[in-house]
Amino acid sequence: MREEDHALMNREKRAVAISSVIAAVLLTSTKLVVGFSTNSLGILSEAAHSGLDLVAAGVTVWAVRMAGVPADRNHTYGHGKVENLSALFETVLLLGTCVWIVHEAVQRLTSEHSATVDASVWAFGVVVLSIVVDVSRSRALMRVARKYDSQALEADALHFSTDVWSSAVVLLGLVGVKLAQPLGIPWLSSADAVAALGVAAIVFVVSLRLARRSVDDLLDAVDPKEVEAVRAAAHVLGVSAVGETRVRRSGPDRYVDVTVLVAPDLELAMAHHIADNIERAVGAVVPRARTMVHLEPKEPESSMPTEAEA
Repeated sequence: MREEDHALMNREKRAVAISSVIAAVLLTSTKLVVGFSTNSLGILSEAAHSGLDLVAAGVTVWAVRMAGVPADRNHTYGHGKVENLSALFETVLLLGTCVWIVHEAVQRLTSEHSATVDASVWAFGVVVLSIVVDVSRSRALMRVARKYDSQALEADALHFSTDVWSSAVVLLGLVGVKLAQPLGIPWLSSADAVAALGVAAIVFVVSLRLARRSVDDLLDAVDPKEVEAVRAAAHVLGVSAVGETRVRRSGPDRYVDVTVLVAPDLELAMAHHIADNIERAVGAVVPRARTMVHLEPKEPESSMPTEAEA
Protein backbone atom coordinates (compact mmCIF):
# COMPACT_ATOMS: atom_id res chain seq x y z
CA MET A 1 0.00 0.00 0.00
CA ARG A 2 1.34 3.42 -0.95
CA GLU A 3 2.17 5.89 1.80
CA GLU A 4 -0.59 8.25 0.60
CA ASP A 5 -3.20 5.45 0.66
CA HIS A 6 -2.04 4.37 4.11
CA ALA A 7 -2.38 7.92 5.45
CA LEU A 8 -5.87 8.24 3.91
CA MET A 9 -6.91 4.93 5.48
CA ASN A 10 -5.75 6.06 8.92
CA ARG A 11 -7.57 9.39 8.60
CA GLU A 12 -10.86 7.75 7.61
CA LYS A 13 -10.62 5.18 10.39
CA ARG A 14 -9.84 7.82 13.04
CA ALA A 15 -12.63 10.13 11.84
CA VAL A 16 -15.35 7.49 12.01
CA ALA A 17 -14.05 6.23 15.38
CA ILE A 18 -14.12 9.74 16.90
CA SER A 19 -17.64 10.32 15.59
CA SER A 20 -18.68 7.15 17.44
CA VAL A 21 -17.30 8.56 20.69
CA ILE A 22 -19.41 11.70 20.24
CA ALA A 23 -22.53 9.63 19.50
CA ALA A 24 -21.92 7.43 22.55
CA VAL A 25 -21.58 10.48 24.82
CA LEU A 26 -24.89 11.85 23.53
CA LEU A 27 -26.78 8.58 23.94
CA THR A 28 -25.35 7.68 27.35
CA SER A 29 -26.12 11.04 28.95
CA THR A 30 -29.63 11.19 27.45
CA LYS A 31 -30.52 7.64 28.51
CA LEU A 32 -29.26 8.19 32.06
CA VAL A 33 -31.39 11.31 32.52
CA VAL A 34 -34.54 9.74 31.10
CA GLY A 35 -33.90 6.34 32.73
CA PHE A 36 -33.64 7.77 36.26
CA SER A 37 -36.57 10.15 35.75
CA THR A 38 -38.86 7.37 34.50
CA ASN A 39 -37.40 4.59 36.69
CA SER A 40 -37.15 2.34 33.61
CA LEU A 41 -34.69 -0.51 34.06
CA GLY A 42 -34.83 -1.14 30.33
CA ILE A 43 -33.61 2.39 29.58
CA LEU A 44 -31.05 2.29 32.41
CA SER A 45 -29.71 -1.00 31.08
CA GLU A 46 -29.45 0.67 27.70
CA ALA A 47 -27.61 3.57 29.35
CA ALA A 48 -25.13 1.13 30.88
CA HIS A 49 -24.73 -0.52 27.49
CA SER A 50 -24.15 2.86 25.82
CA GLY A 51 -21.74 3.85 28.59
CA LEU A 52 -19.62 0.81 27.87
CA ASP A 53 -19.97 1.61 24.18
CA LEU A 54 -18.42 4.97 25.03
CA VAL A 55 -15.46 3.25 26.69
CA ALA A 56 -15.22 0.82 23.78
CA ALA A 57 -15.35 3.67 21.26
CA GLY A 58 -12.54 5.42 23.13
CA VAL A 59 -10.49 2.22 23.07
CA THR A 60 -11.22 1.92 19.34
CA VAL A 61 -9.88 5.43 18.68
CA TRP A 62 -6.69 4.49 20.52
CA ALA A 63 -6.44 1.10 18.78
CA VAL A 64 -6.93 2.58 15.31
CA ARG A 65 -4.24 5.19 15.98
CA MET A 66 -1.80 2.58 17.33
CA ALA A 67 -2.51 0.14 14.49
CA GLY A 68 -1.45 2.84 12.03
CA VAL A 69 2.01 3.17 13.58
CA PRO A 70 4.61 1.73 11.15
CA ALA A 71 6.69 -1.34 11.99
CA ASP A 72 9.76 -0.76 14.14
CA ARG A 73 12.63 -2.75 15.65
CA ASN A 74 10.45 -4.25 18.37
CA HIS A 75 7.36 -4.82 16.20
CA THR A 76 8.59 -6.03 12.82
CA TYR A 77 5.06 -7.03 11.75
CA GLY A 78 3.66 -3.63 12.67
CA HIS A 79 1.06 -2.83 15.35
CA GLY A 80 -2.07 -4.15 13.64
CA LYS A 81 -2.89 -6.70 16.34
CA VAL A 82 -3.72 -3.82 18.68
CA GLU A 83 -7.07 -3.76 16.84
CA ASN A 84 -7.67 -7.44 17.62
CA LEU A 85 -6.72 -6.88 21.26
CA SER A 86 -9.10 -3.92 21.58
CA ALA A 87 -11.94 -6.00 20.13
CA LEU A 88 -11.34 -8.63 22.82
CA PHE A 89 -11.34 -5.92 25.51
CA GLU A 90 -14.69 -4.64 24.23
CA THR A 91 -16.07 -8.17 24.57
CA VAL A 92 -15.15 -8.23 28.26
CA LEU A 93 -16.97 -4.93 28.74
CA LEU A 94 -20.08 -6.28 27.04
CA LEU A 95 -20.13 -9.44 29.18
CA GLY A 96 -19.85 -7.28 32.31
CA THR A 97 -22.91 -5.37 31.13
CA CYS A 98 -24.83 -8.64 30.79
CA VAL A 99 -24.13 -9.63 34.39
CA TRP A 100 -25.37 -6.29 35.76
CA ILE A 101 -28.52 -6.23 33.61
CA VAL A 102 -29.53 -9.79 34.52
CA HIS A 103 -28.98 -9.12 38.24
CA GLU A 104 -31.13 -5.98 38.24
CA ALA A 105 -33.87 -7.54 36.10
CA VAL A 106 -34.15 -10.62 38.32
CA GLN A 107 -34.29 -8.39 41.40
CA ARG A 108 -37.27 -6.50 39.98
CA LEU A 109 -39.07 -9.62 38.77
CA THR A 110 -38.74 -11.39 42.14
CA SER A 111 -39.31 -8.41 44.42
CA GLU A 112 -42.72 -8.08 46.07
CA HIS A 113 -42.57 -4.31 45.70
CA SER A 114 -41.43 -3.84 42.12
CA ALA A 115 -40.51 -0.37 40.98
CA THR A 116 -43.06 1.59 38.98
CA VAL A 117 -41.98 2.50 35.50
CA ASP A 118 -43.18 5.78 34.00
CA ALA A 119 -43.64 5.00 30.30
CA SER A 120 -43.73 8.68 29.36
CA VAL A 121 -43.22 10.32 25.99
CA TRP A 122 -39.64 11.06 27.07
CA ALA A 123 -38.98 7.37 27.61
CA PHE A 124 -40.26 6.52 24.14
CA GLY A 125 -38.44 9.49 22.63
CA VAL A 126 -35.00 8.56 23.96
CA VAL A 127 -35.36 4.98 22.71
CA VAL A 128 -36.39 6.12 19.22
CA LEU A 129 -33.51 8.62 19.19
CA SER A 130 -31.15 5.83 20.22
CA ILE A 131 -32.31 3.60 17.37
CA VAL A 132 -31.84 6.38 14.78
CA VAL A 133 -28.33 7.27 15.99
CA ASP A 134 -27.28 3.62 16.37
CA VAL A 135 -28.39 2.73 12.84
CA SER A 136 -26.47 5.69 11.43
CA ARG A 137 -23.25 4.98 13.37
CA SER A 138 -23.38 1.24 12.76
CA ARG A 139 -23.63 1.70 8.99
CA ALA A 140 -20.83 4.29 8.91
CA LEU A 141 -18.52 2.14 11.04
CA MET A 142 -19.22 -1.06 9.10
CA ARG A 143 -18.65 0.70 5.77
CA VAL A 144 -15.15 1.83 6.80
CA ALA A 145 -14.47 -1.47 8.60
CA ARG A 146 -15.18 -3.47 5.43
CA LYS A 147 -13.31 -1.02 3.25
CA TYR A 148 -10.12 -1.41 5.29
CA ASP A 149 -10.78 -4.81 6.93
CA SER A 150 -10.57 -3.28 10.41
CA GLN A 151 -11.66 -5.58 13.24
CA ALA A 152 -11.60 -2.75 15.79
CA LEU A 153 -14.10 -0.70 13.76
CA GLU A 154 -16.16 -3.82 13.04
CA ALA A 155 -16.37 -4.50 16.78
CA ASP A 156 -17.52 -0.93 17.34
CA ALA A 157 -20.10 -1.35 14.58
CA LEU A 158 -21.36 -4.51 16.29
CA HIS A 159 -21.77 -2.55 19.51
CA PHE A 160 -24.00 0.00 17.82
CA SER A 161 -25.95 -2.57 15.77
CA THR A 162 -26.56 -4.55 18.96
CA ASP A 163 -27.93 -1.36 20.50
CA VAL A 164 -30.46 -1.12 17.67
CA TRP A 165 -31.97 -4.51 18.50
CA SER A 166 -31.76 -4.08 22.25
CA SER A 167 -33.43 -0.65 21.99
CA ALA A 168 -36.24 -2.25 20.00
CA VAL A 169 -36.68 -4.78 22.83
CA VAL A 170 -36.82 -1.96 25.39
CA LEU A 171 -39.37 -0.16 23.23
CA LEU A 172 -41.63 -3.22 23.31
CA GLY A 173 -41.19 -3.37 27.09
CA LEU A 174 -42.33 0.25 27.44
CA VAL A 175 -45.34 -0.48 25.24
CA GLY A 176 -46.22 -3.36 27.57
CA VAL A 177 -46.00 -1.11 30.63
CA LYS A 178 -48.15 1.53 28.92
CA LEU A 179 -50.88 -1.01 28.05
CA ALA A 180 -50.88 -2.93 31.34
CA GLN A 181 -53.50 -0.78 33.12
CA PRO A 182 -55.82 0.04 30.16
CA LEU A 183 -55.99 -3.63 29.15
CA GLY A 184 -56.23 -4.90 32.72
CA ILE A 185 -53.23 -7.22 32.30
CA PRO A 186 -51.04 -6.74 35.42
CA TRP A 187 -48.17 -8.90 34.22
CA LEU A 188 -47.48 -6.46 31.39
CA SER A 189 -46.11 -4.08 34.03
CA SER A 190 -43.10 -6.40 34.28
CA ALA A 191 -42.42 -6.12 30.57
CA ASP A 192 -39.67 -3.56 31.21
CA ALA A 193 -37.62 -5.99 33.30
CA VAL A 194 -38.25 -8.79 30.82
CA ALA A 195 -37.08 -6.46 28.05
CA ALA A 196 -33.89 -5.86 30.01
CA LEU A 197 -33.28 -9.62 30.05
CA GLY A 198 -33.79 -9.58 26.29
CA VAL A 199 -31.08 -6.92 26.03
CA ALA A 200 -28.71 -9.08 28.08
CA ALA A 201 -29.38 -12.13 25.88
CA ILE A 202 -28.65 -10.19 22.69
CA VAL A 203 -25.47 -8.66 24.10
CA PHE A 204 -24.27 -12.04 25.38
CA VAL A 205 -24.63 -13.78 22.00
CA VAL A 206 -22.89 -10.97 20.11
CA SER A 207 -20.11 -10.85 22.71
CA LEU A 208 -19.32 -14.55 22.34
CA ARG A 209 -19.12 -14.25 18.56
CA LEU A 210 -16.84 -11.24 18.80
CA ALA A 211 -14.64 -12.92 21.43
CA ARG A 212 -14.18 -15.99 19.26
CA ARG A 213 -13.07 -13.94 16.26
CA SER A 214 -10.72 -11.81 18.36
CA VAL A 215 -9.04 -14.83 19.96
CA ASP A 216 -8.72 -16.57 16.58
CA ASP A 217 -6.94 -13.55 15.11
CA LEU A 218 -4.67 -13.14 18.13
CA LEU A 219 -3.69 -16.82 17.82
CA ASP A 220 -3.14 -16.45 14.04
CA ALA A 221 -5.98 -18.78 13.09
CA VAL A 222 -6.72 -18.55 9.37
CA ASP A 223 -9.41 -19.67 6.97
CA PRO A 224 -8.17 -22.81 5.11
CA LYS A 225 -9.91 -21.51 1.98
CA GLU A 226 -7.76 -18.37 2.12
CA VAL A 227 -4.59 -20.47 2.35
CA GLU A 228 -5.70 -22.57 -0.64
CA ALA A 229 -6.44 -19.38 -2.59
CA VAL A 230 -2.89 -18.17 -1.87
CA ARG A 231 -1.41 -21.50 -2.98
CA ALA A 232 -3.38 -21.41 -6.22
CA ALA A 233 -2.39 -17.79 -6.90
CA ALA A 234 1.31 -18.56 -6.28
CA HIS A 235 1.33 -21.19 -9.04
CA VAL A 236 2.38 -18.72 -11.75
CA LEU A 237 4.37 -19.38 -14.94
CA GLY A 238 7.79 -20.78 -14.04
CA VAL A 239 6.67 -22.39 -10.76
CA SER A 240 6.73 -26.20 -10.73
CA ALA A 241 5.06 -26.62 -7.34
CA VAL A 242 3.94 -24.65 -4.31
CA GLY A 243 5.18 -25.81 -0.93
CA GLU A 244 4.72 -24.53 2.60
CA THR A 245 2.30 -21.60 2.77
CA ARG A 246 1.57 -19.48 5.81
CA VAL A 247 -0.88 -16.61 6.32
CA ARG A 248 -1.22 -14.46 9.41
CA ARG A 249 -3.40 -11.45 10.10
CA SER A 250 -2.32 -8.28 11.85
CA GLY A 251 -5.10 -5.71 11.90
CA PRO A 252 -6.11 -4.97 8.30
CA ASP A 253 -2.93 -6.51 6.84
CA ARG A 254 -2.11 -10.10 5.87
CA TYR A 255 1.44 -11.43 6.02
CA VAL A 256 1.98 -14.28 3.56
CA ASP A 257 5.01 -16.62 3.42
CA VAL A 258 5.08 -19.00 0.46
CA THR A 259 7.74 -21.43 -0.78
CA VAL A 260 7.77 -22.41 -4.47
CA LEU A 261 9.77 -24.87 -6.56
CA VAL A 262 11.52 -23.56 -9.70
CA ALA A 263 14.11 -24.76 -12.22
CA PRO A 264 17.59 -25.12 -10.64
CA ASP A 265 19.32 -23.26 -13.49
CA LEU A 266 17.00 -20.24 -13.31
CA GLU A 267 18.76 -16.90 -13.78
CA LEU A 268 18.54 -14.40 -10.95
CA ALA A 269 16.63 -11.83 -13.03
CA MET A 270 14.01 -14.43 -14.01
CA ALA A 271 13.73 -15.64 -10.40
CA HIS A 272 13.09 -12.08 -9.30
CA HIS A 273 10.48 -11.70 -12.05
CA ILE A 274 8.66 -14.85 -10.87
CA ALA A 275 8.69 -13.62 -7.28
CA ASP A 276 7.17 -10.29 -8.39
CA ASN A 277 4.44 -12.13 -10.30
CA ILE A 278 3.63 -14.22 -7.24
CA GLU A 279 3.36 -11.12 -5.06
CA ARG A 280 0.95 -9.49 -7.52
CA ALA A 281 -1.12 -12.69 -7.87
CA VAL A 282 -1.39 -13.16 -4.11
CA GLY A 283 -2.30 -9.48 -3.67
CA ALA A 284 -5.19 -9.97 -6.11
CA VAL A 285 -6.81 -12.67 -3.92
CA VAL A 286 -5.74 -11.33 -0.50
CA PRO A 287 -6.08 -7.52 -0.29
CA ARG A 288 -3.24 -5.65 1.46
CA ALA A 289 -1.13 -8.83 1.54
CA ARG A 290 2.56 -8.45 2.30
CA THR A 291 4.08 -11.48 0.63
CA MET A 292 7.47 -13.08 1.23
CA VAL A 293 8.43 -15.55 -1.52
CA HIS A 294 11.07 -18.24 -1.00
CA LEU A 295 12.31 -20.01 -4.17
CA GLU A 296 13.71 -23.55 -3.95
CA PRO A 297 15.48 -25.35 -6.84
CA LYS A 298 13.69 -28.36 -8.28
CA GLU A 299 15.68 -31.57 -7.90
CA PRO A 300 15.24 -34.35 -10.46
CA GLU A 301 14.58 -37.28 -8.13
CA SER A 302 12.96 -35.48 -5.25
CA SER A 303 10.01 -33.30 -4.54
CA MET A 304 9.52 -30.42 -2.21
CA PRO A 305 8.49 -31.46 1.31
CA THR A 306 4.88 -30.71 2.07
CA GLU A 307 3.70 -28.80 5.15
CA ALA A 308 2.90 -32.12 6.87
CA GLU A 309 6.41 -33.47 6.20
CA ALA A 310 8.22 -30.24 7.09
